[in-house]
Amino acid sequence: MQIFTCPFCGPRDETEFHFGAEAGKVRPEPAETISAEDWSQYLYSKANPKGSTREIWVHTTCGEFFAMERDTVSHEVTASDSLRRETKRVKK
Repeated sequence: MQIFTCPFCGPRDETEFHFGAEAGKVRPEPAETISAEDWSQYLYSKANPKGSTREIWVHTTCGEFFAMERDTVSHEVTASDSLRRETKRVKK
């Protein structure tokens, strides 16, 4: 079991978190001009990099979304960042 750090609540068990999305993934716009194939690619395809990555997660207990930096090989979490304007960075 892993411990993830919520920027709002502190360290918590991984079961309290849910993956939201890849960080930096840009929604194709304008929507009315996007083909079904491109929309499907955006919704269902993931980069799934090996090594360091930045992802959007939600802490289901407090309901806050945040960015987490982690290594997909070692599972080490290196930082958690608030997505609010007043940025709060929590390093492991």
